[in-house]
Amino acid sequence: MSEYVLAATDRPLFEWRWVERNADEIVQRLGEHLALTAAALAIGLVVSVALAVLSLRWRWFYAVALGAAGALYVIPSLGAFALLVPFFGLSFTTAVIPLATYTLLILLRNIVTGIQQVPAEVREAAIGMGFTRLRLLLQVEFPLALPVVIAGLRVAAVTTIGLVTVTAMLGMGGLGFFIRQGIQTTTPNPTAIIVGIGSSIVLAVLVDALLWLSERALAPWARKAGRA
Repeated sequence: MSEYVLAATDRPLFEWRWVERNADEIVQRLGEHLALTAAALAIGLVVSVALAVLSLRWRWFYAVALGAAGALYVIPSLGAFALLVPFFGLSFTTAVIPLATYTLLILLRNIVTGIQQVPAEVREAAIGMGFTRLRLLLQVEFPLALPVVIAGLRVAAVTTIGLVTVTAMLGMGGLGFFIRQGIQTTTPNPTAIIVGIGSSIVLAVLVDALLWLSERALAPWARKAGRA
């Protein structure tokens, strides 16, 4: 035991040489992390938009959809992943399904809220110009709701990036692989743990910034309204 403690304390907190030796794998795991995050957000956004359309069509449906999304959101992540392993194995699908379901509560609420906040006079003007319900949604309501929708997407993206690290505990890849590697070695490797955690944080910050810039580019009127 004393030899183990000595070995653990003698190891440097951070080793650049370890990073250099594992640079290719870091890039590979980063790609896996991005792929899982992008797939989960894309699926979650498509499903949330569909649920939002139904919720706006039938008001009672919104409470049902929001309740179901809330129930899925509180399921422990490891339990959700483990539940799907017997059906899909340790696969991309097993990781993506729970990740996508965790985005539904955030995205659905923001999409519906954003559309409901569109001024009534704007809707009335569009209807007076002959807009159909679908055209009104696609060309007026959804574009005006973009700032609120993207705000929800930013929260969902950061949350998903954090949750993807958990998938590595079941051997599904991502930057969490290094956290698991650093903990499970005979001598704990703090460099691997720092790389896993630090890279996930940097990735979350960069994705959040990218979505923020996208909001400013796609909805410049919201920025101008904020300054007014």
